[in-house]
Amino acid sequence: MFTKQSRLILFFSLVVTLLPNILAAAEVRGLRMWPAPDNTRLVFDLNAPVEHSLFVLSNPNRIVIDLKNTKVRGALPSATYNESRIKGLRYAKRGKNGLRVVLDLKNAVKPKSFVLKPHGAFGHRLVVDIFDAQKSKKVVVKRPVYKTKKTARDLIIAIDAGHGGEDPGAIGQRGTREKDVVLKIAKELEKLIKRERGMKPLMIRTGDYYIGLKQRVKKAQIAKADLFISIHADAFKNGKARGTSVFILSERGASSDLASYLADSENSADLNGGVASTNDDLLNMVLADMVKNSTLEDSHQIASKVLSGLKGVNHLHKKTVEQAGFAVLKAGRPAILIETAFISNRSEERKLRTRKHQRALAKAIFKGTRAYFKSNPIPGTLLAVRDRKHRIARGETLSGIAQRYEVTLASIRGANNLRNDNLRIGKTLRIPAI
Repeated sequence: MFTKQSRLILFFSLVVTLLPNILAAAEVRGLRMWPAPDNTRLVFDLNAPVEHSLFVLSNPNRIVIDLKNTKVRGALPSATYNESRIKGLRYAKRGKNGLRVVLDLKNAVKPKSFVLKPHGAFGHRLVVDIFDAQKSKKVVVKRPVYKTKKTARDLIIAIDAGHGGEDPGAIGQRGTREKDVVLKIAKELEKLIKRERGMKPLMIRTGDYYIGLKQRVKKAQIAKADLFISIHADAFKNGKARGTSVFILSERGASSDLASYLADSENSADLNGGVASTNDDLLNMVLADMVKNSTLEDSHQIASKVLSGLKGVNHLHKKTVEQAGFAVLKAGRPAILIETAFISNRSEERKLRTRKHQRALAKAIFKGTRAYFKSNPIPGTLLAVRDRKHRIARGETLSGIAQRYEVTLASIRGANNLRNDNLRIGKTLRIPAI
């Protein structure tokens, strides 16, 4: 039994032992920078939570960040600022225990800062996002009714390379990072779509930086993309897990335990990439609209085509399209997510590292996508007004055929190099899209 006196002695002993740790200054142990097209992100790695304040100064433009009870461990790493909005960085002790960091800027900016708690492999972090002060006005895209080749539009395919920047994604046994592999596959897919008449790629991420899950969805929505393709190469706790999977959004629950696990893993990317969580009410409303407008059915058909093509490139984890609540699939339009392979599987990691396999995956995704839209062209797109073919039957006339397809006689003559209007039964005519 402890007496009152012994308990007091024990209490004061604990206070004396813990007080140095309580009063010890937090340490900045690292600094990372991620330039992106629309912002520059600075991440201060810390060993403990910190209080901070931030303000902007002009003439010259700079950002001042004050951290209370904080010091730098060693020296902050030097960085190259060529592609960022920053000219340079300097820091010094402020008062007895504080730290002041000054960012010299190339132009006027609007900063945003927040702290993140430890998550996964990451400790405490202070994140500073720097945006241009003058944001370009949003361009409202109005789509007219298209009838001819001259006014028909390209099909827009949004290509989303998962993770990026501070979030490496899954990491293989040989150190292969998911964010690097999927960006290479995405760029190969971009090349193929660029070369296809009537199709246009929209890269959600073009370099090594992080974009929040909802921001990825928003970029596709602003561009009015016809399809959203998210590319990944996840890991599983069992290194023997292997195979390719294609997912669409689930309106109820995941189609398997693995699908649920992968969705939870991908949806936590914002915690690694540095995005504060917000409520999901808006995305749930989008999901309801998707169900009502049969967008999920379109997604399923596209996913089936893509899965069929991927069968010839890699072993399929499941032979059917799977469903789960992936946040990036809540785009209000047809959307699929492809787990190209398990990067945690030694054999599949080795293949993912090769350009040959990356190209093969991209080609299979492209072929499946193209096959669907050629069979189900969206009105107003070039694929919907492509040239058609007509086999001449007994009794048909050229004028009758022109009237049937609502084209001119001259256009049929020109498309088929006809010198007169005489027709041969069984011959195939090309009917041009005007």
